[in-house]
Amino acid sequence: MKRVLFLAPPSFEGFDGGAGSRYQARREITSFWYPTWLAQPAALVPGSRLVDAPPHGMTVSEVLSMCSAYDMIIMHTSTPSLANDIRCAEAIKAEHPSIEIGFIGAHPAVLPEETLLASPALDFVCRAEFDLTCLELAQGRPYVEIAGLSYRQSDGSIRHNPDREPVMDWDTMPSVLPIYRRDLDIRRYSIGYLLHPYISFYTGRGCTAKCTFCLWPQTIGGHRYRSKSPEKVIAELEEGRALFPEVREWMFDDDTFTIDRHRAVAVAQGIRKLGLTWSCNARAHVDYDTLRTLKECGLRLLLVGFESGNQVILDRIRKGLKLDMAREFMANCRKLGIKVHGTFIIGLPIETQETIEETIRFAQELDPHTIQVSIAAPYPGTELYRQAVDNGWLDRTALLTERGIQAAPMRYPHLTPEEMEEAVERMYRRFYFRAKPILRLVREMIGDHRMIYRRLREGREFFEYLAERRRHPKQQGAGDRP
Repeated sequence: MKRVLFLAPPSFEGFDGGAGSRYQARREITSFWYPTWLAQPAALVPGSRLVDAPPHGMTVSEVLSMCSAYDMIIMHTSTPSLANDIRCAEAIKAEHPSIEIGFIGAHPAVLPEETLLASPALDFVCRAEFDLTCLELAQGRPYVEIAGLSYRQSDGSIRHNPDREPVMDWDTMPSVLPIYRRDLDIRRYSIGYLLHPYISFYTGRGCTAKCTFCLWPQTIGGHRYRSKSPEKVIAELEEGRALFPEVREWMFDDDTFTIDRHRAVAVAQGIRKLGLTWSCNARAHVDYDTLRTLKECGLRLLLVGFESGNQVILDRIRKGLKLDMAREFMANCRKLGIKVHGTFIIGLPIETQETIEETIRFAQELDPHTIQVSIAAPYPGTELYRQAVDNGWLDRTALLTERGIQAAPMRYPHLTPEEMEEAVERMYRRFYFRAKPILRLVREMIGDHRMIYRRLREGREFFEYLAERRRHPKQQGAGDRP
């Protein structure tokens, strides 16, 4: 068995490279998701180590100092962070030329040859669902025998092995929680709308929805939800409760945890017996009775993508959501006392200043507990990317500012990147600078003294973020070399 280091490389200060669904970038407040895509193969490979550099404040020099203890480095990368991650790989290879280095993630899964050609420091990339590919690499199997692998041959040419079938029996996949305990400091992970400390993890992969912009189902996870049995999930949570007694909230980061209603209820009923507080991703399709059952079983918060307040835009991105359905869903959550973190996207196809205004008003009307506003980002492998290329909308020069904040890569004749970026700030200000959100935050701080310092810090970071959006220009694109 080779000695393998699974690495989320150092990046911009505050850069959230493990962003649960997409849009790897710095957030409006410091936020870090767990490195779930690295943790799962790390749980499969005996003797491996997981290093998540950004939340732990690690530098490239610190990473270089530990690399001599390993035979292979497997790094997670993304379209926004690719140039940065290649520089880290090149630094490792320059100091330790015998170490094998490979990339995993949606970008190399979709563009394996382009990724390998971007730097001679890369020996291989893993395509599609890569967990078992990583295991076979660690076992020392010859590259030519490993399904789902693309690699550089001795003559410099690129070879692509046959695809690997996805894992269908997810009960066979080991828990990532012991890896979290061994390798991560969970105090370093925080999300503004989750209690701290929290833990997030997957209990399955795939999503039946066909949203044109969503990254993972179109690149790695697929459109079939493959999940662990309720019994397996509860057993992992029992272990997790013993490993992390300090955790205040458990977040199921499955693309849409509630898509299988009967399984979600079965898991929730098991959680009720454990007495845990939990949250999950959901679509605004969950009926009142199911919501009530989940709430009775410890559900605190749902993370829901509303995306736009314009029905035509929702239809074009295949969201499968009607505005009135979202209104009813939010009314039910409010009645039951379920908090909602709502996500919205500025700059989807046919967006105009008028549709942006509709989205801002719709967010105010729905009034979720908190919101996230992102800029439409057409990642390779998604239908949105194909649309952007075919229509000449895509500006390939940037996905991030020079400080790691998300920039607008789409250019429409009727809406400029600058207008989209300004709209993000405008939407945040008009949503949060109202009496209702302010009173919610005040009540939160009065009800929990731990929230006072946290919300004050987040408020300062929020204003700094808005100011920085205006102050810093875009950087070179993810695929460009400096």
